[in-house]
Amino acid sequence: MTQQHSDPATEAGAMDVTQEQLQRLQELGTATVYEAQGQRGSIASEIRPIDPAMKLIGPALTVNTKPGDNLMLHQAVLMARAGDVLVVDAKGFTDAGPWGDVLTLAAQQAGIAGLVIDGSVRDSEAIIDAGFPVFSRGISIRGTTKVDPGKVGGTINLAGTPVGRGDIIIGDRDGLVVVKSGEVLESLQRAEAREAKEEDYRRRIAEGASTAELLGLLPILQRYGW
Repeated sequence: MTQQHSDPATEAGAMDVTQEQLQRLQELGTATVYEAQGQRGSIASEIRPIDPAMKLIGPALTVNTKPGDNLMLHQAVLMARAGDVLVVDAKGFTDAGPWGDVLTLAAQQAGIAGLVIDGSVRDSEAIIDAGFPVFSRGISIRGTTKVDPGKVGGTINLAGTPVGRGDIIIGDRDGLVVVKSGEVLESLQRAEAREAKEEDYRRRIAEGASTAELLGLLPILQRYGW
């Protein structure tokens, strides 16, 4: 079986991230982090939480697999560390569900923080009842094979967004965003600054200011005759 293990340097970078930093990034939310990164790192909006209340955050353990096969998902559960998020490039294939309630239980036993898959899952009601965060492109009852050697670790192309082992994945009902492993502190600081700026906007709107005024849009609107 061909396996690609994690880069030790990348793993070390991921371990430098504190739980406090992760918690704060999750509190700030995907939209704020995305905007604070200069509108970088968003993951295709078609990959959604199977329950809108689901949230996840953690370092990515990346998985590259062929459509309709889940052998590498079993391997990833074996390799994952507590707190990891499995991030799976299943090539957008939605006509089979390579992840279900049994893998969910195994992942929870391993302390895995959640799953992001560019593909489908099944047993969605059981997964929701288990409280395991899953973001997927679809849901399908059809089964899969267990033969593709695939890869675990390295960098994948997740629906057009590169994700590397140890990058931080944040998910909530607004969507998904990736923060590069070496940019966590910078992204957090920028997101904090953006949140403070928006809080000031909220205060000034409550005092009577308009969004057009706050965003400097009045000259543009006047130019168009408004």
